[in-house]
Amino acid sequence: MTQTARTQTNEDRPDDDAPWYVAQLRPNMLHMALRGLNRQGFDVFLPKLPSNPRRTSGVDLPWVPLFPGYVFVSFDPARPGWRAINSTRGVTRLVGFGTEGPRPVPPGLIKDLQLRCNENGLLTPPETLGPGDRVRLLRGPFADFVATIEAVTPDRRVWFLLDLLGRRTRVGVVPEDLVRA
Repeated sequence: MTQTARTQTNEDRPDDDAPWYVAQLRPNMLHMALRGLNRQGFDVFLPKLPSNPRRTSGVDLPWVPLFPGYVFVSFDPARPGWRAINSTRGVTRLVGFGTEGPRPVPPGLIKDLQLRCNENGLLTPPETLGPGDRVRLLRGPFADFVATIEAVTPDRRVWFLLDLLGRRTRVGVVPEDLVRA
C-alpha cells in the first residue's frame, strides 16, 4: 500500500509509527532526491496523479506529483542520521516553521493519502456513487443514518430520501460525507 521507491525488509523498515515530514526539492531534481533518500534508507512517499497525455514540456511521464516540488519522508527524529536529508542531492530542506526545526505532517494525513493511492502511488479517483446505492452518512445531524441515493447532480451534490417521523424527506450532501453501506 505504501508507495516507496525501494524495497525494504522488515529489519531495515522504519517504525510504522514514525512521523512523516515534508522535504522541499530543488527544481527538476525529483528523481535524484528519491534515489539519494532511498540510498540512505529513508521511507519516501510520493503521491502522484495521472498526467495529461498532451504535455508540451518534451518529457512525457505517465504521472505528475500531487504536490510538485515536495515529497514525504518518514523518520524517527530521536534516532541519529535524519539531518542527512537536508544535504541529500536534490533536496532543498525539510519544511519547518521558525527555529524549531522540521515539523511533522498531521497524524493520519499520510495514511489517508496512502489509502487513496494504488500500489504505484497513483491517486485513484474517489468511488463514484449513483442512484440506488445504499450509503451511510458520516457527518452532520443525520450521521450514521443509512439511505438510498435518489440522484447525483452535475455539481456533485448527492440527494437521497430519509424516513424521518414517518415522512420521507429529501436531503442533499457532498459525496465526501458518505460511504457505501
